[in-house]
Amino acid sequence: MATVKNQSGLYVQFTVCLIGLFLLPLPSHSSDPDPLQDFCIGDTKSAFSVNGFPCKPAINVSSDDFFFDGLSKEGNTSNPFGSIVTPGNVLAFPGLNTLGISMNRVDVAPGGLNPPHSHPRAAETGVLINGKILVGIITTGNVLYSKILNPGQMFVIPKGLIHFEMNVGEEKALIFTAFNSHLPGAVVVPLNLFASKPSVPDGVLTKAFQVEKTVIDEIKSKFAA
Repeated sequence: MATVKNQSGLYVQFTVCLIGLFLLPLPSHSSDPDPLQDFCIGDTKSAFSVNGFPCKPAINVSSDDFFFDGLSKEGNTSNPFGSIVTPGNVLAFPGLNTLGISMNRVDVAPGGLNPPHSHPRAAETGVLINGKILVGIITTGNVLYSKILNPGQMFVIPKGLIHFEMNVGEEKALIFTAFNSHLPGAVVVPLNLFASKPSVPDGVLTKAFQVEKTVIDEIKSKFAA
């Protein structure tokens, strides 16, 4: 940086430095922060911190900490939606702690639906292993993008966008999904709106959906515990 010599030299030098800082490319993170160690097996019995669990002492780490068989088991789809998500996030698989990745298994019965939802902390990609599914993505501009997928085909969901998967085939569908977060979270629209505790005020829901309270009461009854 060149020094500007005049009566206000120090002020000009400071100003040039400040402008330079703003012009420098700023770091950005599209996923969880990078780890600063080889691994950090999550101690899930400890309090969750800002970006993960405290590390399990290395002396207590074993080979089993790096492996997880939870996604090998078929989920029970006997529920109103006809689908079930088996999470492979840091809560289920502490070995993912601080790594910024996770996976889910999604089982969907014929005619079943993985209801409209979003992941606030991650983008998602998935591959269909078995069956035939309709995947839909809704943008912030209220545009729907959708396609029917067959086994081996892949899809991607941008971070935070509402999406769904519906089984439009005659056999059970199996999907494996992956995320760029060890805990992507899920905002399931019907459950968040009609099964929250405490309940969303009826006045909010009747106004939002432009329906009578009897309609809201009927929908809420479907999700009563």
